[in-house]
Parts: sequence; structure tokens; C-alpha cells
Amino acid sequence: MTTTTTPGSAAGSGTARPVGRALRPTAKALPEHGRAHNRSMVLAHLFHVGPSSRADLARSTGLTRVTVSGLVAELIGEGLVEELGVRAEGKVGKPATLVGMRTEAYQVVAVDLTDDTRLHGAVMNLDGSVVARRSVPLDGRTGEDAVELLDALCRDLLGAAQRTVIGVGIASPGVIDPAGVVVQAPNRGWYGVPLAQRLTASLGVPVHVANDANTRALAEFTYGDASGKGTIVVTVGQGVGAGIVVDGALVLGRHHAAGEIGHVTVLDADTPERPAPCACGREGCLETVLSVPALRRRTAGRDPQDSDAELASVGRLLGIALAPVVSALDLAEVLLSGPSELLDGPLRESALATLRTRTMPVIGDGLALRMGSLDEDGTLAGATVLVLSGQLGVT
Repeated sequence: MTTTTTPGSAAGSGTARPVGRALRPTAKALPEHGRAHNRSMVLAHLFHVGPSSRADLARSTGLTRVTVSGLVAELIGEGLVEELGVRAEGKVGKPATLVGMRTEAYQVVAVDLTDDTRLHGAVMNLDGSVVARRSVPLDGRTGEDAVELLDALCRDLLGAAQRTVIGVGIASPGVIDPAGVVVQAPNRGWYGVPLAQRLTASLGVPVHVANDANTRALAEFTYGDASGKGTIVVTVGQGVGAGIVVDGALVLGRHHAAGEIGHVTVLDADTPERPAPCACGREGCLETVLSVPALRRRTAGRDPQDSDAELASVGRLLGIALAPVVSALDLAEVLLSGPSELLDGPLRESALATLRTRTMPVIGDGLALRMGSLDEDGTLAGATVLVLSGQLGVT
């Protein structure tokens, strides 16, 4: 295992950056924002655009060439950036020297806690690709026992890393604050657990923890094709959650619980369908009809036509739940993340039709509702983004 105390760390203690800020800095910082903002702009350009000259960086960021030269020198000294030689071009004068981010020199440990039966983790390259995988059964562990199992999995993954590990990213169900404290994750038996702080101290590398739906949204924004101008990513698995990115910023909310649409009530005593009890203690929550287990129960043993009708009815309920959110935030797109055989068909089509009938034409007519662009590793990719953002300011 090769680890380091985060080269170029934005938060060397493992404390996460506030996630309400713009994910990709696009404008020159005001004086009070300081040098960290400007270096994030430089790194973000090199990460997303690739090798560039110092003049390219100055034009892209709006910073002066002197400022860019100083930042590049600092980043080269930290080992995050390297000079790649001169650019081949036919212009008169001295050819420009290209610099690039050393993405191949570093790795991230990413962990996905969304499965109720197993913990899944991987060593990830900075481009979101998987290097090595590990998985351990939960065997019913909750509370402190689950934390100890997670610690052991992270140690195993750190040992499997082939490059310098700049941090650990963890995608967990539940309500989680920006410092990585699990406010509540009932299925794990975690309440007020300072997970990021504890694991940072135990593992010796910075650890960043966030809600799994939020990390999936980050992955779609960084590695997928979400625009980030107004996107909600609805994750459908054992439960239902959502991550919202507006104008390049992840929306957290007052209690760090933005996106908890799974517990919006969509069935009540007046509906023909009997409201089902939810894990939250109420009845008729969206999760009770839209989760994967609920969808499979609805379609099991039915012929294709009846199955499609059942999925379409759930899609209508999803559209009803999403319409106020889409309207309030004037969102441009809704992405669905989950089994395509259940979501991508009558359910998706019905949800979109319902959204368009329940929103103003100026909002609904151009609204896109499609499947997310990432595969089942999207949550691991999102956990990688947590580290890129928290340690390097890159998303």
C-alpha cells in the first residue's frame, strides 16, 4: 500500500469541503476566496480538458499569466502536475510548454454501502475506472459492528492499491452532513456517527462520506453526461433517493436531507390502492411502490401487458412526486438510476407524461427524463468524486 497525507490537500484533516459550493469553479475568485479557489480552477481545467499551456489556463480561468505560472509551479512541486514538453504548432515564436495533471500517479478507495447484505468497495483510478474490487457480507451487523467491518474493508482496499492513495470516499444511505457525520442511517443503526473523522484517524488517510444518492449525482455530473444546470438523479434500489445538482452545485438542504423523495407520501386512504407501511413508520411513501423489491412484487407472475400497466401506474406516482420539485427548481433533466428492465419503458414514459401535464409548458415541454449514463459502478465513481472534490477541489 502506498498512501500520503493528500498531495495538494484542500482539507488535509479529512474534513469535507462544503458541498453547496459550485462543483466546477468557472469564474475568477474574489479576493476573499483566496488561492484555493484559483488552484481548483486550474486543476479542474487540466482534469477535464487535458494538457494545456499556461496561456490556455489563463484564458480559461480568467487569471493572470503570472498567477497561473505561480499556481502551476506550486502544483508541480506537489507532484500533482507535470510538464509534458512543447506543443507542436506552426506559429512563429517560442512554442508553448504543455502541463498536465498526473492522474495516473494517484488512486482512490471508494466504498458503496447501499446494499443491505454486503459492503462493496474498489480501488479506483482518478478517471473513475476500477482497479481492484472487494466485497464483504454484512451478516446482519449494525451499529459499531458495521463500522468495524467497514474499517476492515477499507484497510483491505488500501493494501490493494498500486499507487498513492489520496483519500477514501464512502457513499452511505441516510442523512449525512458536510463533515461526514451520519446524522441517521436506520438500516445501519448509525445515529450521530462521525464516520469520516473516525475512519480518517483509524486509516491515516482523509475519508469523505456523503449520501449515496448525492454521490450518484456527482458521478453523473463528473463522469457521465449530466449537465449540472438543473439535474435530479433518482436512484432506485432497496430504497428510493435523489441527488440534485443546480447551476453546478449539489443541493443539500437545511437538514442535509434534500432529495429524500422516497418518503414523500403518494398514496393515502382515499386511493384505490391500499397504502403500504414504510420503513420510516408512515404509510403510502413513494419508496413502498418504487423500490426494486416493490416493483418486482408488482410485476411477478404477470403477463407483459399487465406488467407494463403496473409499471406505468408507478411511473405516474413518480411524476406526481417529482412535479413540484421540477417546477420549484426549473430543472432541465431527470435521470433514473436502477434496473433498466424495470425503469426504462412504461414507468419512465408514464412519469414523463405526468410531469409534462403537471408543470407549466415552459418547464415541462423541454424536460428530459432518461436513464443515467453510468453503470452499476456509478456509486463507486461518485465516491471517487467525493475525494477529488474534498482533496483537490476537482469535480
